[in-house]
Amino acid sequence: MTEHDPPSIHLSVLLADPSLGLRQVAGPAEDRRIGTVGTTEIEDPTPYLVGGELLLTAGVRLPPDADGIDTYVARVVAAGVAALGFGVAPVHEEVPAELVAACDRHGLPLLRLPPHTPFVAVGRATYAAIAEARNRDLKTVSQAQSALASAAARPDALQAVLTQLTAHTGTWAVLYDDRGNELFRAGRRPPEPVPGLLRDLAVRTTTARPATGRAASGPPPPSAAAHHHDGAHLTVHTLPGADGTTTLALGQAAATAALPLVHRQVTSTATVLLSLLTSPRHALNTDSHSVGALVRLMLGATPAEVAPALVPSEHPGHDHWVVVHGRQDPHHRSARAARRGEDPAQLATLGTALGTPYLHIDGPVLRALVPGAPGTRPRAPAQAAALGWTLGFSDPSPAADLPRADARAERALQRAIAAGVPAVVHEATAPAVHGLVSPADAREFARARLAALDRAGPPGAAVLLGTLRTWLTFHGSWDRTAAELQVHRNTVRHRMTRVAELLGADLQDPAVRMELWFALEWLSEDDF
Repeated sequence: MTEHDPPSIHLSVLLADPSLGLRQVAGPAEDRRIGTVGTTEIEDPTPYLVGGELLLTAGVRLPPDADGIDTYVARVVAAGVAALGFGVAPVHEEVPAELVAACDRHGLPLLRLPPHTPFVAVGRATYAAIAEARNRDLKTVSQAQSALASAAARPDALQAVLTQLTAHTGTWAVLYDDRGNELFRAGRRPPEPVPGLLRDLAVRTTTARPATGRAASGPPPPSAAAHHHDGAHLTVHTLPGADGTTTLALGQAAATAALPLVHRQVTSTATVLLSLLTSPRHALNTDSHSVGALVRLMLGATPAEVAPALVPSEHPGHDHWVVVHGRQDPHHRSARAARRGEDPAQLATLGTALGTPYLHIDGPVLRALVPGAPGTRPRAPAQAAALGWTLGFSDPSPAADLPRADARAERALQRAIAAGVPAVVHEATAPAVHGLVSPADAREFARARLAALDRAGPPGAAVLLGTLRTWLTFHGSWDRTAAELQVHRNTVRHRMTRVAELLGADLQDPAVRMELWFALEWLSEDDF
Protein backbone atom coordinates (compact mmCIF):
# COMPACT_ATOMS: atom_id res chain seq x y z
CA MET A 1 0.00 0.00 0.00
CA THR A 2 1.37 3.42 -0.97
CA GLU A 3 0.40 6.87 0.29
CA HIS A 4 -2.08 7.12 -2.60
CA ASP A 5 -3.87 3.82 -1.84
CA PRO A 6 -7.03 3.71 0.29
CA PRO A 7 -6.76 2.23 3.80
CA SER A 8 -6.97 -1.56 3.88
CA ILE A 9 -6.27 -4.61 6.01
CA HIS A 10 -4.97 -8.10 5.34
CA LEU A 11 -7.49 -10.85 4.74
CA SER A 12 -5.87 -12.82 7.57
CA VAL A 13 -7.19 -10.26 10.06
CA LEU A 14 -10.78 -11.27 9.24
CA LEU A 15 -9.98 -14.96 9.13
CA ALA A 16 -8.47 -14.70 12.61
CA ASP A 17 -11.58 -13.04 14.10
CA PRO A 18 -13.33 -15.81 16.08
CA SER A 19 -16.60 -13.90 16.24
CA LEU A 20 -16.98 -14.12 12.45
CA GLY A 21 -16.11 -17.79 12.00
CA LEU A 22 -14.83 -17.28 8.45
CA ARG A 23 -12.95 -20.10 6.73
CA GLN A 24 -11.11 -20.05 3.42
CA VAL A 25 -12.24 -22.98 1.28
CA ALA A 26 -10.63 -22.17 -2.07
CA GLY A 27 -8.15 -19.94 -3.83
CA PRO A 28 -4.52 -19.04 -3.11
CA ALA A 29 -3.23 -18.72 0.44
CA GLU A 30 -1.70 -15.29 -0.22
CA ASP A 31 -2.69 -12.64 2.32
CA ARG A 32 -4.50 -10.13 0.14
CA ARG A 33 -5.51 -6.65 1.26
CA ILE A 34 -9.17 -5.78 1.73
CA GLY A 35 -10.19 -2.15 1.28
CA THR A 36 -13.98 -2.43 1.49
CA VAL A 37 -16.85 -4.91 1.79
CA GLY A 38 -19.66 -5.17 -0.73
CA THR A 39 -22.79 -7.30 -0.92
CA THR A 40 -24.36 -8.38 -4.21
CA GLU A 41 -27.02 -10.77 -5.45
CA ILE A 42 -26.95 -9.86 -9.14
CA GLU A 43 -25.56 -12.01 -11.94
CA ASP A 44 -22.98 -9.44 -13.11
CA PRO A 45 -21.89 -7.04 -10.33
CA THR A 46 -18.80 -5.78 -12.18
CA PRO A 47 -20.26 -2.35 -13.13
CA TYR A 48 -20.54 -1.58 -9.42
CA LEU A 49 -17.06 -2.70 -8.32
CA VAL A 50 -13.96 -0.55 -7.82
CA GLY A 51 -11.40 -3.21 -6.86
CA GLY A 52 -10.05 -4.45 -3.57
CA GLU A 53 -13.43 -5.62 -2.27
CA LEU A 54 -14.40 -8.55 -0.16
CA LEU A 55 -17.54 -9.37 -2.14
CA LEU A 56 -20.27 -11.13 -0.15
CA THR A 57 -23.12 -13.17 -1.63
CA ALA A 58 -25.63 -15.78 -0.55
CA GLY A 59 -25.84 -17.13 -4.11
CA VAL A 60 -29.43 -16.00 -4.73
CA ARG A 61 -28.67 -15.33 -8.43
CA LEU A 62 -25.67 -17.62 -8.75
CA PRO A 63 -25.70 -19.33 -12.17
CA PRO A 64 -26.99 -22.91 -11.92
CA ASP A 65 -24.30 -24.52 -14.10
CA ALA A 66 -20.50 -24.79 -13.89
CA ASP A 67 -19.90 -22.70 -17.01
CA GLY A 68 -22.04 -19.87 -15.70
CA ILE A 69 -20.27 -19.94 -12.32
CA ASP A 70 -16.89 -19.91 -14.06
CA THR A 71 -17.94 -16.83 -16.05
CA TYR A 72 -19.16 -15.13 -12.85
CA VAL A 73 -15.83 -15.73 -11.06
CA ALA A 74 -13.79 -14.63 -14.08
CA ARG A 75 -15.74 -11.37 -14.22
CA VAL A 76 -15.23 -10.42 -10.57
CA VAL A 77 -11.54 -11.35 -10.75
CA ALA A 78 -11.15 -9.08 -13.79
CA ALA A 79 -12.87 -6.29 -11.82
CA GLY A 80 -10.21 -6.53 -9.12
CA VAL A 81 -12.18 -8.20 -6.33
CA ALA A 82 -9.75 -9.30 -3.60
CA ALA A 83 -11.84 -12.14 -2.19
CA LEU A 84 -15.32 -13.68 -2.40
CA GLY A 85 -17.38 -14.52 0.67
CA PHE A 86 -20.21 -17.05 0.37
CA GLY A 87 -22.91 -17.20 3.05
CA VAL A 88 -24.40 -20.65 3.53
CA ALA A 89 -28.13 -20.96 4.32
CA PRO A 90 -30.86 -20.24 3.61
CA VAL A 91 -30.32 -20.44 -0.20
CA HIS A 92 -27.47 -22.98 -0.27
CA GLU A 93 -26.79 -25.50 2.47
CA GLU A 94 -23.09 -25.50 1.58
CA VAL A 95 -20.67 -23.71 -0.74
CA PRO A 96 -21.27 -25.14 -4.25
CA ALA A 97 -18.43 -27.36 -5.45
CA GLU A 98 -18.51 -25.64 -8.84
CA LEU A 99 -17.79 -22.30 -7.14
CA VAL A 100 -14.89 -23.81 -5.18
CA ALA A 101 -13.39 -25.19 -8.39
CA ALA A 102 -13.82 -21.90 -10.28
CA CYS A 103 -12.16 -19.88 -7.50
CA ASP A 104 -9.23 -22.30 -7.45
CA ARG A 105 -8.97 -22.07 -11.20
CA HIS A 106 -8.98 -18.25 -11.32
CA GLY A 107 -6.92 -17.66 -8.16
CA LEU A 108 -9.66 -15.98 -6.11
CA PRO A 109 -9.77 -16.56 -2.33
CA LEU A 110 -13.19 -17.97 -1.38
CA LEU A 111 -14.45 -17.64 2.20
CA ARG A 112 -17.23 -19.62 3.81
CA LEU A 113 -19.54 -17.55 6.06
CA PRO A 114 -21.39 -19.68 8.62
CA PRO A 115 -25.16 -19.21 9.03
CA HIS A 116 -24.77 -17.28 12.29
CA THR A 117 -22.56 -14.54 10.73
CA PRO A 118 -24.54 -11.65 9.19
CA PHE A 119 -22.97 -9.88 6.24
CA VAL A 120 -23.25 -6.63 8.20
CA ALA A 121 -21.04 -8.08 10.93
CA VAL A 122 -18.29 -8.78 8.37
CA GLY A 123 -18.47 -5.20 7.12
CA ARG A 124 -18.45 -3.80 10.63
CA ALA A 125 -15.43 -5.90 11.60
CA THR A 126 -13.56 -4.90 8.44
CA TYR A 127 -14.04 -1.17 8.89
CA ALA A 128 -13.23 -1.37 12.60
CA ALA A 129 -9.98 -3.19 11.78
CA ILE A 130 -9.13 -0.62 9.08
CA ALA A 131 -9.72 2.24 11.54
CA GLU A 132 -7.60 0.54 14.17
CA ALA A 133 -4.77 -0.06 11.71
CA ARG A 134 -4.95 3.54 10.50
CA ASN A 135 -4.84 4.90 14.05
CA ARG A 136 -1.92 2.63 14.81
CA ASP A 137 -0.07 3.91 11.73
CA LEU A 138 -0.78 7.53 12.63
CA LYS A 139 0.51 6.99 16.15
CA THR A 140 3.65 5.35 14.80
CA VAL A 141 4.25 8.19 12.34
CA SER A 142 3.63 10.79 15.06
CA GLN A 143 6.14 9.16 17.40
CA ALA A 144 8.70 8.84 14.60
CA GLN A 145 8.31 12.47 13.54
CA SER A 146 8.77 13.64 17.12
CA ALA A 147 11.90 11.52 17.47
CA LEU A 148 13.30 12.81 14.18
CA ALA A 149 12.65 16.43 15.17
CA SER A 150 14.46 15.92 18.47
CA ALA A 151 17.34 14.24 16.64
CA ALA A 152 17.65 17.20 14.27
CA ALA A 153 18.26 19.48 17.26
CA ARG A 154 21.23 17.41 18.54
CA PRO A 155 24.85 18.44 17.95
CA ASP A 156 25.35 15.25 15.87
CA ALA A 157 22.13 15.90 13.99
CA LEU A 158 22.94 14.03 10.77
CA GLN A 159 23.89 10.81 12.51
CA ALA A 160 21.03 11.17 15.00
CA VAL A 161 18.42 11.59 12.25
CA LEU A 162 19.72 8.52 10.39
CA THR A 163 19.69 6.52 13.63
CA GLN A 164 16.07 7.45 14.35
CA LEU A 165 15.08 6.79 10.73
CA THR A 166 16.53 3.29 10.98
CA ALA A 167 14.90 2.67 14.36
CA HIS A 168 11.42 3.52 13.01
CA THR A 169 11.68 1.89 9.56
CA GLY A 170 13.95 -1.11 10.17
CA THR A 171 16.12 -0.16 7.18
CA TRP A 172 19.81 0.35 6.59
CA ALA A 173 20.14 4.12 5.97
CA VAL A 174 23.11 5.88 4.37
CA LEU A 175 23.92 9.50 3.50
CA TYR A 176 25.95 9.53 0.26
CA ASP A 177 27.83 12.26 -1.53
CA ASP A 178 27.62 12.49 -5.32
CA ARG A 179 30.57 10.11 -5.65
CA GLY A 180 28.96 7.37 -3.59
CA ASN A 181 31.01 7.88 -0.44
CA GLU A 182 29.18 6.86 2.74
CA LEU A 183 29.20 10.02 4.87
CA PHE A 184 26.92 8.69 7.63
CA ARG A 185 25.15 5.37 8.07
CA ALA A 186 22.92 3.64 10.58
CA GLY A 187 21.34 0.23 10.96
CA ARG A 188 22.50 -3.27 10.17
CA ARG A 189 24.49 -3.42 6.96
CA PRO A 190 22.96 -5.94 4.52
CA PRO A 191 25.15 -8.48 2.72
CA GLU A 192 26.55 -7.79 -0.70
CA PRO A 193 25.58 -7.01 -3.38
CA VAL A 194 22.88 -4.80 -1.78
CA PRO A 195 25.25 -2.05 -0.49
CA GLY A 196 26.95 -1.81 -3.88
CA LEU A 197 23.62 -1.67 -5.74
CA LEU A 198 22.35 1.05 -3.41
CA ARG A 199 25.54 3.08 -3.87
CA ASP A 200 25.28 2.82 -7.67
CA LEU A 201 21.65 3.90 -7.56
CA ALA A 202 22.58 6.94 -5.43
CA VAL A 203 25.38 7.95 -7.80
CA ARG A 204 23.17 7.60 -10.87
CA THR A 205 20.39 9.65 -9.26
CA THR A 206 22.59 12.52 -8.05
CA THR A 207 24.64 12.81 -11.24
CA ALA A 208 21.46 12.85 -13.35
CA ARG A 209 20.73 16.38 -12.11
CA PRO A 210 22.15 19.28 -14.16
CA ALA A 211 24.69 21.75 -12.83
CA THR A 212 23.71 25.36 -12.08
CA GLY A 213 23.06 27.44 -15.16
CA ARG A 214 22.88 24.51 -17.57
CA ALA A 215 20.03 24.83 -20.01
CA ALA A 216 17.19 22.52 -19.21
CA SER A 217 16.37 19.96 -21.86
CA GLY A 218 14.27 16.82 -21.86
CA PRO A 219 12.37 15.53 -18.83
CA PRO A 220 13.28 16.81 -15.35
CA PRO A 221 15.86 14.74 -13.47
CA PRO A 222 14.58 12.38 -10.79
CA SER A 223 14.45 13.41 -7.13
CA ALA A 224 14.00 9.80 -6.04
CA ALA A 225 14.66 6.34 -7.42
CA ALA A 226 13.90 2.75 -6.45
CA HIS A 227 15.23 -0.70 -7.29
CA HIS A 228 14.31 -4.26 -6.31
CA HIS A 229 16.85 -7.03 -5.82
CA ASP A 230 16.15 -10.53 -4.53
CA GLY A 231 13.43 -9.49 -2.06
CA ALA A 232 15.15 -6.25 -0.99
CA HIS A 233 13.71 -2.80 -1.74
CA LEU A 234 16.28 -0.06 -2.42
CA THR A 235 15.34 3.63 -2.45
CA VAL A 236 17.26 6.87 -2.93
CA HIS A 237 16.07 10.42 -2.18
CA THR A 238 18.20 13.33 -3.37
CA LEU A 239 18.90 16.31 -1.09
CA PRO A 240 19.01 19.60 -3.06
CA GLY A 241 21.82 22.02 -2.32
CA ALA A 242 21.55 25.76 -1.85
CA ASP A 243 22.31 26.49 -5.53
CA GLY A 244 19.82 23.94 -6.86
CA THR A 245 22.40 21.23 -7.56
CA THR A 246 22.34 17.86 -5.84
CA THR A 247 25.44 16.62 -4.06
CA LEU A 248 23.91 14.38 -1.38
CA ALA A 249 21.45 11.51 -1.34
CA LEU A 250 19.66 9.45 1.30
CA GLY A 251 19.76 5.75 0.53
CA GLN A 252 17.74 3.02 2.24
CA ALA A 253 17.73 -0.75 1.95
CA ALA A 254 14.68 -2.60 3.30
CA ALA A 255 14.33 -6.36 3.56
CA THR A 256 10.87 -6.29 1.99
CA ALA A 257 9.56 -6.17 -1.54
CA ALA A 258 7.08 -3.35 -0.81
CA LEU A 259 7.36 -0.42 1.56
CA PRO A 260 4.42 0.28 3.89
CA LEU A 261 2.79 3.69 4.16
CA VAL A 262 4.38 4.40 7.56
CA HIS A 263 7.85 3.80 6.13
CA ARG A 264 7.24 6.27 3.32
CA GLN A 265 5.87 9.00 5.58
CA VAL A 266 8.69 8.69 8.11
CA THR A 267 11.28 8.70 5.31
CA SER A 268 9.67 11.81 3.82
CA THR A 269 10.06 13.65 7.13
CA ALA A 270 13.67 12.50 7.49
CA THR A 271 14.47 13.63 3.95
CA VAL A 272 13.16 17.12 4.67
CA LEU A 273 15.19 17.37 7.88
CA LEU A 274 18.37 16.14 6.19
CA SER A 275 17.86 18.67 3.38
CA LEU A 276 17.73 21.42 5.99
CA LEU A 277 20.69 20.17 7.95
CA THR A 278 22.93 19.85 4.88
CA SER A 279 22.01 23.16 3.22
CA PRO A 280 24.27 26.17 3.91
CA ARG A 281 21.26 28.45 3.65
CA HIS A 282 17.88 27.00 4.50
CA ALA A 283 14.49 28.05 5.84
CA LEU A 284 15.78 28.93 9.29
CA ASN A 285 18.53 31.28 8.08
CA THR A 286 18.93 34.37 5.93
CA ASP A 287 21.93 35.78 4.09
CA SER A 288 23.58 39.18 3.95
CA HIS A 289 21.33 40.29 1.09
CA SER A 290 18.22 39.62 3.17
CA VAL A 291 19.66 41.47 6.16
CA GLY A 292 20.61 44.39 3.97
CA ALA A 293 17.11 44.52 2.49
CA LEU A 294 15.61 44.61 5.98
CA VAL A 295 17.88 47.51 6.98
CA ARG A 296 16.94 49.47 3.88
CA LEU A 297 13.24 48.79 4.48
CA MET A 298 13.44 50.04 8.06
CA LEU A 299 15.26 53.19 6.86
CA GLY A 300 12.47 54.12 4.48
CA ALA A 301 12.89 52.16 1.27
CA THR A 302 9.74 50.77 -0.36
CA PRO A 303 9.09 47.02 -0.77
CA ALA A 304 9.48 47.40 -4.53
CA GLU A 305 12.96 48.89 -4.04
CA VAL A 306 14.29 46.14 -1.76
CA ALA A 307 12.52 43.16 -3.36
CA PRO A 308 15.25 42.45 -5.97
CA ALA A 309 17.78 41.88 -3.17
CA LEU A 310 15.58 39.15 -1.70
CA VAL A 311 15.39 37.00 -4.84
CA PRO A 312 17.48 33.84 -4.27
CA SER A 313 20.51 33.46 -6.52
CA GLU A 314 19.17 30.15 -7.85
CA HIS A 315 16.06 31.93 -9.20
CA PRO A 316 17.38 34.81 -11.32
CA GLY A 317 14.66 36.66 -13.15
CA HIS A 318 11.99 35.77 -10.59
CA ASP A 319 10.87 39.35 -10.05
CA HIS A 320 7.39 38.36 -8.87
CA TRP A 321 6.23 37.03 -5.51
CA VAL A 322 3.56 34.61 -4.36
CA VAL A 323 1.91 35.49 -1.06
CA VAL A 324 0.90 32.49 1.05
CA HIS A 325 -1.60 32.57 3.91
CA GLY A 326 -2.05 29.55 6.15
CA ARG A 327 -4.23 28.38 9.01
CA GLN A 328 -3.39 25.36 11.14
CA ASP A 329 -5.99 23.00 12.55
CA PRO A 330 -5.80 23.65 16.32
CA HIS A 331 -6.60 20.00 17.01
CA HIS A 332 -3.76 18.65 14.87
CA ARG A 333 -0.93 16.92 16.69
CA SER A 334 1.67 19.33 15.28
CA ALA A 335 -0.28 22.35 16.53
CA ARG A 336 -0.42 20.93 20.06
CA ALA A 337 3.28 20.07 19.94
CA ALA A 338 4.17 23.56 18.72
CA ARG A 339 2.29 25.13 21.63
CA ARG A 340 4.34 22.98 24.00
CA GLY A 341 7.54 23.92 22.19
CA GLU A 342 8.24 20.31 21.21
CA ASP A 343 8.34 20.67 17.41
CA PRO A 344 11.52 22.56 16.48
CA ALA A 345 11.48 21.31 12.87
CA GLN A 346 8.05 22.59 11.83
CA LEU A 347 9.23 26.04 10.71
CA ALA A 348 12.15 24.51 8.83
CA THR A 349 9.92 21.89 7.22
CA LEU A 350 7.40 24.45 5.97
CA GLY A 351 10.08 26.85 4.77
CA THR A 352 11.81 24.12 2.84
CA ALA A 353 8.55 22.73 1.45
CA LEU A 354 7.39 26.15 0.26
CA GLY A 355 10.85 26.96 -1.09
CA THR A 356 11.38 30.21 0.77
CA PRO A 357 13.19 31.58 3.83
CA TYR A 358 10.61 34.38 4.08
CA LEU A 359 8.15 32.68 6.38
CA HIS A 360 6.38 33.87 9.53
CA ILE A 361 4.29 31.70 11.83
CA ASP A 362 2.30 33.28 14.66
CA GLY A 363 0.42 30.53 16.50
CA PRO A 364 -2.05 29.01 14.02
CA VAL A 365 -1.45 31.74 11.39
CA LEU A 366 1.15 31.54 8.62
CA ARG A 367 2.30 34.10 6.09
CA ALA A 368 5.04 33.64 3.54
CA LEU A 369 6.58 35.25 0.47
CA VAL A 370 7.74 32.83 -2.22
CA PRO A 371 9.80 34.02 -5.21
CA GLY A 372 8.00 33.33 -8.44
CA ALA A 373 7.88 34.04 -12.13
CA PRO A 374 4.98 35.59 -14.07
CA GLY A 375 2.57 33.08 -15.52
CA THR A 376 3.60 30.21 -13.23
CA ARG A 377 1.23 28.40 -10.90
CA PRO A 378 2.25 27.84 -7.27
CA ARG A 379 2.20 24.28 -5.95
CA ALA A 380 0.98 23.35 -2.49
CA PRO A 381 3.49 21.15 -0.65
CA ALA A 382 2.22 17.91 0.82
CA GLN A 383 4.25 18.53 3.98
CA ALA A 384 2.00 21.47 4.90
CA ALA A 385 -1.15 19.34 4.89
CA ALA A 386 0.66 16.67 6.88
CA LEU A 387 1.38 19.27 9.57
CA GLY A 388 -2.28 20.32 9.70
CA TRP A 389 -2.00 23.48 7.59
CA THR A 390 -4.55 24.78 5.10
CA LEU A 391 -2.99 27.20 2.61
CA GLY A 392 -4.11 29.96 0.26
CA PHE A 393 -1.82 31.15 -2.55
CA SER A 394 -1.94 34.38 -4.52
CA ASP A 395 -0.91 34.48 -8.14
CA PRO A 396 2.68 35.68 -8.83
CA SER A 397 2.65 39.48 -8.43
CA PRO A 398 5.21 42.29 -8.64
CA ALA A 399 6.43 43.77 -5.36
CA ALA A 400 4.38 46.92 -5.87
CA ASP A 401 1.21 44.84 -5.96
CA LEU A 402 1.92 42.83 -2.79
CA PRO A 403 -0.88 44.40 -0.69
CA ARG A 404 -3.47 43.25 -3.25
CA ALA A 405 -1.74 39.88 -3.56
CA ASP A 406 -1.97 39.59 0.21
CA ALA A 407 -5.75 40.08 0.01
CA ARG A 408 -6.01 37.50 -2.79
CA ALA A 409 -4.06 34.97 -0.72
CA GLU A 410 -6.44 35.51 2.21
CA ARG A 411 -9.46 35.00 -0.05
CA ALA A 412 -7.90 31.80 -1.40
CA LEU A 413 -7.32 30.58 2.17
CA GLN A 414 -10.94 31.25 3.09
CA ARG A 415 -12.10 29.27 0.05
CA ALA A 416 -9.82 26.38 1.00
CA ILE A 417 -11.19 26.34 4.56
CA ALA A 418 -14.77 26.48 3.31
CA ALA A 419 -14.20 23.66 0.81
CA GLY A 420 -12.25 21.52 3.26
CA VAL A 421 -9.29 21.13 0.88
CA PRO A 422 -5.57 21.44 1.74
CA ALA A 423 -4.92 24.45 -0.50
CA VAL A 424 -6.43 26.84 -3.04
CA VAL A 425 -4.46 28.90 -5.56
CA HIS A 426 -5.93 32.22 -6.67
CA GLU A 427 -6.61 32.22 -10.38
CA ALA A 428 -5.96 35.49 -12.19
CA THR A 429 -9.02 35.17 -14.40
CA ALA A 430 -10.52 37.73 -16.60
CA PRO A 431 -12.95 40.39 -16.00
CA ALA A 432 -14.74 40.10 -12.68
CA VAL A 433 -16.96 42.44 -10.68
CA HIS A 434 -13.86 43.79 -8.91
CA GLY A 435 -12.61 45.15 -12.21
CA LEU A 436 -15.81 47.11 -12.88
CA VAL A 437 -15.37 49.42 -9.90
CA SER A 438 -12.38 51.64 -9.26
CA PRO A 439 -10.40 50.74 -6.10
CA ALA A 440 -11.08 54.15 -4.55
CA ASP A 441 -14.86 53.94 -5.13
CA ALA A 442 -14.94 50.33 -3.95
CA ARG A 443 -13.14 51.15 -0.71
CA GLU A 444 -15.37 54.16 -0.09
CA PHE A 445 -18.45 51.96 -0.56
CA ALA A 446 -17.05 49.34 1.80
CA ARG A 447 -16.30 51.90 4.53
CA ALA A 448 -19.76 53.45 4.22
CA ARG A 449 -21.62 50.11 4.12
CA LEU A 450 -19.85 48.74 7.20
CA ALA A 451 -19.37 51.99 9.11
CA ALA A 452 -22.12 51.17 11.61
CA LEU A 453 -20.01 48.34 13.02
CA ASP A 454 -17.45 50.88 14.20
CA ARG A 455 -20.01 51.97 16.81
CA ALA A 456 -20.45 48.45 18.14
CA GLY A 457 -19.65 47.71 21.74
CA PRO A 458 -17.82 44.60 22.88
CA PRO A 459 -16.51 42.41 21.33
CA GLY A 460 -15.69 45.21 18.87
CA ALA A 461 -15.85 45.89 15.14
CA ALA A 462 -12.89 43.71 14.23
CA VAL A 463 -14.44 40.63 15.87
CA LEU A 464 -17.82 41.26 14.26
CA LEU A 465 -16.21 41.74 10.84
CA GLY A 466 -14.25 38.52 11.24
CA THR A 467 -17.36 36.64 12.28
CA LEU A 468 -19.31 38.06 9.34
CA ARG A 469 -16.58 37.07 6.86
CA THR A 470 -16.32 33.55 8.25
CA TRP A 471 -20.11 33.10 8.34
CA LEU A 472 -20.40 34.22 4.70
CA THR A 473 -17.47 31.97 3.74
CA PHE A 474 -19.32 28.98 5.17
CA HIS A 475 -22.58 29.99 3.45
CA GLY A 476 -24.35 30.83 6.71
CA SER A 477 -23.48 27.62 8.55
CA TRP A 478 -23.61 28.26 12.29
CA ASP A 479 -21.78 25.07 13.25
CA ARG A 480 -18.91 25.41 10.78
CA THR A 481 -18.45 29.08 11.63
CA ALA A 482 -18.36 28.26 15.35
CA ALA A 483 -15.82 25.49 14.75
CA GLU A 484 -13.58 27.77 12.68
CA LEU A 485 -13.71 30.60 15.23
CA GLN A 486 -13.51 28.16 18.16
CA VAL A 487 -16.55 29.64 19.89
CA HIS A 488 -20.00 28.32 20.79
CA ARG A 489 -22.61 28.42 18.03
CA ASN A 490 -24.80 30.63 20.22
CA THR A 491 -21.96 33.14 20.31
CA VAL A 492 -21.97 33.18 16.52
CA ARG A 493 -25.75 33.69 16.49
CA HIS A 494 -25.46 36.53 18.98
CA ARG A 495 -22.73 38.27 16.96
CA MET A 496 -24.57 37.88 13.65
CA THR A 497 -27.78 39.22 15.21
CA ARG A 498 -25.80 42.24 16.37
CA VAL A 499 -24.31 42.69 12.86
CA ALA A 500 -27.76 42.54 11.28
CA GLU A 501 -29.10 45.12 13.73
CA LEU A 502 -26.21 47.56 13.26
CA LEU A 503 -26.23 47.28 9.47
CA GLY A 504 -30.02 47.17 9.16
CA ALA A 505 -29.64 44.17 6.90
CA ASP A 506 -31.59 40.97 6.29
CA LEU A 507 -28.80 38.41 6.27
CA GLN A 508 -31.10 35.75 4.81
CA ASP A 509 -31.38 37.78 1.59
CA PRO A 510 -28.83 36.49 -0.98
CA ALA A 511 -28.50 39.98 -2.48
CA VAL A 512 -27.57 41.39 0.92
CA ARG A 513 -25.03 38.63 1.49
CA MET A 514 -23.45 39.34 -1.91
CA GLU A 515 -23.29 43.08 -1.16
CA LEU A 516 -21.66 42.51 2.22
CA TRP A 517 -19.19 40.02 0.75
CA PHE A 518 -18.02 42.57 -1.83
CA ALA A 519 -17.76 45.19 0.90
CA LEU A 520 -15.55 42.89 2.96
CA GLU A 521 -13.38 42.15 -0.07
CA TRP A 522 -12.90 45.86 -0.78
CA LEU A 523 -12.31 46.82 2.83
CA SER A 524 -8.74 47.66 3.85
CA GLU A 525 -7.23 46.30 7.07
CA ASP A 526 -6.69 49.79 8.49
CA ASP A 527 -10.28 50.93 7.91
CA PHE A 528 -11.43 49.53 11.29
